Amino acid sequence: MTYSSLIVERLKNVVLITLNRPDALNALNNQMMDELSIVLNDCETDDDVRVIILTGGEKAFAAGADIKEIADKEYLEFYKDDFIEKKWEAVNRCRKPVIAAVGGYALGGGCELAMMCDFIIAADNAKFGQPEINIGVIPGAGGTQRLTRLIGKSKAMDMILTGRMMDAEEAERSGLVSRVVPIETLKDEAIKVAEKIATMSLPTTMLAKECVNEAYESALDAGVRFERRIFQSLFGTQDQKEGMSAFIEKRSADFKHK
Repeated sequence: MTYSSLIVERLKNVVLITLNRPDALNALNNQMMDELSIVLNDCETDDDVRVIILTGGEKAFAAGADIKEIADKEYLEFYKDDFIEKKWEAVNRCRKPVIAAVGGYALGGGCELAMMCDFIIAADNAKFGQPEINIGVIPGAGGTQRLTRLIGKSKAMDMILTGRMMDAEEAERSGLVSRVVPIETLKDEAIKVAEKIATMSLPTTMLAKECVNEAYESALDAGVRFERRIFQSLFGTQDQKEGMSAFIEKRSADFKHK
């Protein structure tokens, strides 16, 4: 299937999704988010897809929501359409690992979209920000919530109230991104990481993701209980038996994803 605002590439067990509205700095419009939801849903139901990479261009991952598309909307229109939740949260709902590979600007909705992914690999030219305050609104796709959890209240307040941007070095230092790489190697590095994850047992990576996300939703004692039950449940999988047998026998595991 072809898409007007995305480039979708299949790399064996990895799907690389590139946001592709370069003339608009990959501004996130309804069409792009509709297409992204379709691709992610397809990835969810395809047993051969084990990891997803979401990236943009060298100049911009995504410079925010398409303001021209939403400037004249009214509250009830947003509310009735369930704007953001219905389309944008597809990334957050995805159960398989999703990596954001961010080069250039990730601003407003672009920063929020990257934070919906499981972790961010940033190019050395990346710039992150929530500049909505400059146009009379606040972040609406989780920016005030996810950014605060990732970098802390003080820095989040600073960025959201002033609209300032954070460069890649500060983003890594603050815990927003997992690593920083040269822009020239961003895509290759993201693919290398994704391919590494794809060698693991898919049920295990999905459950590991669920456990880490639970840490943000529950108290420590409840989270630890949740983790323990998931750990115990994995002993009912073929991949646990294969993984531990391979370790004992000093060979590479041959996971069947069951």
